[in-house]
Amino acid sequence: MDQSTVDPAKAGMGRSTGVLLHPTALPGSPICGSFGEPCRRWLNRLAAHDIGVWQMLPLAPPDPTGSPYSSPSCNALNPWFLDGQDLANEGFIRDGALRAAPGAEAPLEGDERVDFKRAQQRADALGDALLEAWRDQDQARHADFITWTQQQRPWLDDHALFRVLHDQHGTAWWDWPLPLARHDRNALRAWADQNAEALLRERLIQWHLHRQWQAIRRQADELGIQLFGDLPFYVSSDSADVWSNRSLFTVKENGELTTQSGVPPDYFSETGQLWGSPVYRWGQHRITRFHWWRRRIARQRELMNLIRLDHFRALAAFWAVPGADNTAENGQWQPSPGHALLRQLRRDAGGSLPLIAEDLGVITPDVEELRDAFRLPGMKVLQFAFDGQRDNPYLPENTDGHRWVVYTGTHDNPTTLGWWNTLDADGRARIATRVNGEITAPAWHLLDMAFATTAGLVIAPLQDLMHLDDRARFNTPGTCEGNWCWRLRRFDADLENALCGYGSRGAVWGRSLSGAGDLLTR
Repeated sequence: MDQSTVDPAKAGMGRSTGVLLHPTALPGSPICGSFGEPCRRWLNRLAAHDIGVWQMLPLAPPDPTGSPYSSPSCNALNPWFLDGQDLANEGFIRDGALRAAPGAEAPLEGDERVDFKRAQQRADALGDALLEAWRDQDQARHADFITWTQQQRPWLDDHALFRVLHDQHGTAWWDWPLPLARHDRNALRAWADQNAEALLRERLIQWHLHRQWQAIRRQADELGIQLFGDLPFYVSSDSADVWSNRSLFTVKENGELTTQSGVPPDYFSETGQLWGSPVYRWGQHRITRFHWWRRRIARQRELMNLIRLDHFRALAAFWAVPGADNTAENGQWQPSPGHALLRQLRRDAGGSLPLIAEDLGVITPDVEELRDAFRLPGMKVLQFAFDGQRDNPYLPENTDGHRWVVYTGTHDNPTTLGWWNTLDADGRARIATRVNGEITAPAWHLLDMAFATTAGLVIAPLQDLMHLDDRARFNTPGTCEGNWCWRLRRFDADLENALCGYGSRGAVWGRSLSGAGDLLTR
């Protein structure tokens, strides 16, 4: 299968079960999960239990807090995922380089947290080793590398430039020398000539990440497993994407924002949420026929079968907050060209968009109309369902039709056991009434409710399948400490039992509705 395209027939899944687990959380490699044996073992375990979808968070490099949703490059892959053992086995790094890399003495299993600093140090050391051994590689490997860099040039060159400049100056791009900050081509060309080795190193890192991930994708395809990725709606101000395409974003030359992203005040926050990233200058995107967005989606389609579009509601209208404000209270709704953009993306994809709409929160009719006009699946999260209101859209009985993805919770939720532990007596009673008995394993009771729906896909975070509490929570929105770092300790009997129970339930559910069809076209 040509991994640069997505076959619409294969991108749909009919009725299927999936597990949400970011690759950093896989055991079996030093410091954090990698694109090597940890992924291979994980895919084999999913296939052994007839679990057809692996969902993950964005694979892009994270920000300093570890978040992959505010990346310095939305098209690059996270260097932490480089599998050093595979590089050594294939002769891409010299003997001894792997033993000298940070983490060489770290246990492959047992660590429950990812150390971000050490993960980056290990990635840097592997990058150095790749560069050192590059001259030893044969002509065929050099030719493959050159071909790939030419194919990926629209994003790869700017990523490499940005990464090396950022490392040299240690500041955001708007504080660099003015010609470099302005992305002046002549200045960058002269600078690149003086930094050719460092730029080659960054390109090599990305090539090997791409090679290793494509091997994982081929394995997934052979096993019948769909890879389900995640695309943040906005991008970071201090990113290669904004630096090299500043006219497309509401950011000034000095880095100040004229308008910034967020969401308005609601039940959860009196001042709204202020995200602090630039919003899009949609007029410029229209003029360029959405070229930036189209390249971005095309890149994700190289990597994934399915893509969750985070904050989908901003394609109907977005909350624009004055750039100098410290809260989101004074924002205004502004229209987005969602119909025009999705029409173009659909044409690019050959008629079937491999997108899942993240349509959580307060969703207005225009958002639902846009989602339904393009027949995109939406999301239902069962942790949101039991507030006592019969018209709650997340209740199982209100999840009608096949075109839904039903979750127990997402990466932004507490684990279902953690959620259950904080429920009041009324909330617990409502759920006990539904199951007509005692709640002994909250996540599994929610999964049984999910399997009672006609949804096309049910997803559970691995933490829920293993009945883990909030010590295993992956992210708490609005906080900066302790997120994104939970890690599965080992491939063991507890994991096997969890996947076995889920797979057997899912197999019965998957056969329970004949003629369900395709999640992406119904």
